[in-house]
Amino acid sequence: MAGDTEGQREAFAGLHGAALRAAGIPPRYWDSLGRKLRGEVFDAGDYFGIMQVEEVDDEEEGDEEMEEQLKKKPNPGNGPCFKVIVTNENGLQASDPNSVFLIDHAWTFRVEHARQQLQRVPGLLHRMAGLMGIEFHGEIPDEGSVEQVLQEMWKYNQTYQLSQGVEEKVPVWYIMDEFGSRIQHSDQPSFATAPLFYMPQQIAYTVLWPLRDLETGDEVTRDYAHGETDRLMRRCVLLPWVPTEALDVSCVTPEPPDEYYQAILAENKEKLPAVINPPVYGKDKVFKVFTDIQQVLNNLTHPRFVFTDKEGEADILYNFSHFKDYRKLSEERPEVMLNQFPCENLLTVKDCLASIARRAGGPDGPRWLPRTFNLQTELPQFISYFQQRDRRGEDNHWICKPWNLARSLDTHITNSLNSIIRHRESSPKVVCKYIENPVLFHREDVGLVKFDIRYVVLLRSIRPLRLYSYDVFWLRFSNRAFSLDDLDDYEKHFTVMNYAPGVTLKQVHCEDFIPLFEKQYPEYPWATVQVNIFKAFAELFQAASAKPAPLGICDYPSSRAIYAIDLMLKWDTSRDGKRIMQPQILEVNFNPDCDRACKYHPTFFNDVFSTLFLDEPDNCHVTRIV
Repeated sequence: MAGDTEGQREAFAGLHGAALRAAGIPPRYWDSLGRKLRGEVFDAGDYFGIMQVEEVDDEEEGDEEMEEQLKKKPNPGNGPCFKVIVTNENGLQASDPNSVFLIDHAWTFRVEHARQQLQRVPGLLHRMAGLMGIEFHGEIPDEGSVEQVLQEMWKYNQTYQLSQGVEEKVPVWYIMDEFGSRIQHSDQPSFATAPLFYMPQQIAYTVLWPLRDLETGDEVTRDYAHGETDRLMRRCVLLPWVPTEALDVSCVTPEPPDEYYQAILAENKEKLPAVINPPVYGKDKVFKVFTDIQQVLNNLTHPRFVFTDKEGEADILYNFSHFKDYRKLSEERPEVMLNQFPCENLLTVKDCLASIARRAGGPDGPRWLPRTFNLQTELPQFISYFQQRDRRGEDNHWICKPWNLARSLDTHITNSLNSIIRHRESSPKVVCKYIENPVLFHREDVGLVKFDIRYVVLLRSIRPLRLYSYDVFWLRFSNRAFSLDDLDDYEKHFTVMNYAPGVTLKQVHCEDFIPLFEKQYPEYPWATVQVNIFKAFAELFQAASAKPAPLGICDYPSSRAIYAIDLMLKWDTSRDGKRIMQPQILEVNFNPDCDRACKYHPTFFNDVFSTLFLDEPDNCHVTRIV
C-alpha cells in the first residue's frame, strides 16, 4: 500500500462506500481497489490467462466436463470458445486484500445509439465482431455484420444506471473488454463482478473479486443470473446462453393476488384516507386554490377561484407532485379538495394498468389493451407465449417499456427474445405486443405514418363513477412511413417528437384531422370511432374502481383528477367478421403537460375546474363518458 495515505483511503470510502456496499464488494478489498483506480492499475494479466477451448466432434469421446464447458459457452456456433483460468503460480487467496481486479469496458452505449456507433466509430465494429466470434473482413462496416453484432451483443451486455434527473435514469449498457467478456457462467461461480462508477475520472469499470481460494489452472467463472434464486426464473434469465423451451409453462397471466397491491401501497408510502362524508359547499362560494403548476396560475381565470400562496388556507390543493398522506388530510381538513386520488398509480404505472385491465378482459386482457406481461413477475409466461407464437409463425414484435417513465424514454421495439430478457436487468419493465397493423394516416410529405391520439379525461368521483372527456383531442405523428423494419428508427416507430432536438414536429388540430381522416377512411366516421374509444375508457375506469383500495382507486369524496390517455387504433376483426378500428390504450398519464391545451383553448382550465370542483359541466367543452 506504498504511497497510499490514510486521507486518500478515507476519501475513497467516503465517496464510493454506498456504491461498494450496494455492489457487495467486501470491505477488505476497498483500500486496494482505491489504489488501483487512482493509479489505473490493470494487473489481471499477472494472475489470469485466456484459454481457447477446442471444439469436440460428436464422434469423439469427450469427457462430461468438456461437454459441460461447451454448453456454457456464450457464443454457440460462432467460432472459437474461450475460458479464463488462474495462471499465477501461487493461485489466489480470497482473504488477500489485493485479490481485487479492474476490468475495462470495451464499449459503453445507449441502446438507441448502438447501430449508429457501430457504423461510425472507427474500429468499433471490428473489435466487437472479434470479441463475439463474428467474421468481419474489410474496413467499411456492412449492414450484415452490424446486424449480427446487434443480435449477439445481448449475450455480452451489462448495465448500470446513473440517476441525475429524468434523462439520466435511462440505463447505460456496456461490454467488458476481451478478458471480462470471456469469463464464463457457472451456477457455482468462483468470482463475483460488479460495475463501479469511479467519480474522480467519471468512468465506470467492472470490479472482479474471488468468492473462494483458487489454485493455478482453476477456471474464473461468474453467475450470469446473480441474485435469481427461483429455479424457473434462473432458467428463463439464462436462456440467452442456455437455450431452453419454456413451453411446459402456461402463458396465462391472471390478475395478481391482493398482496401484490398491498405491497405497492406500502412501497409508495401512501396513507389511505379515513372515511369522510362528501363535503357540501355554498352555491356562490369562491374557492382558494393552492398550486405549484404554472399553467394553472397563468390560465385559470374563472371568478369563483382565487389563488393563495398559503397551503393552510386553501380549499383546493392542485399539486404537481404526488400527494401521500391522505390519512392526515382526511382527519384534519376533510373539506379540502385535491387533484389526485389515492391509489391512482393503478392507472398511471404500466404494470398496474395491465394487472387491473385483466378484470375487464380475463387473463389475456381486454381487446383495448395490447397483450402485456410484467417482466419482473411474468417472465416465464412471456417466454412461453413468445415461443408459441414463434412456432405458429405469428408476428413477434414487442415493445419494452419501463413501468414509470414517460416520453418514450428507455423504450425499445424488438423481435429478439434475448434482448427482451436482458432488458429487464436495467429497470423494471413491461413488454407489450407491438401493434404490427396500426391504422395509418397519410401525410402528403412522407406517406402513410403511425399516429397516436391523446385525450384528456376528467375523473370527478369514484362512487358513483363520473368520468368526462375534454372535447378536444391531440394528435402526434411519426415522421417516416411505417413498415415493420428498422426497429431502432425513432422517427418511423415513435410519435413523441417534441422532446427530440432538431426533429420535425407535425401538428394537426383535431378539427382539421377529422375531415382528413374521414376522407382517407370513408367507411369509418370519426363519431363511430370515438364511441369505441369512450367505451374503452369507461371499461378501464370501471375496472380500476371495481375493488376497494388498495386493490382499486380509492373512493375519496374530496378527490378529483385529470389524466391524459394516449392511444392508437389498430385493424382488428369483430366477432361477426367485420374489419374494425380497435382502440389500443398505450398509457395513462398523471398531471399531463397542458401547454398546447392552454395555448389553443384559453378556457381549458376554467372548464376543468368548473367540471371537477363546481359540478357545472354543462357550459364546458366536456362530454360525459360515465
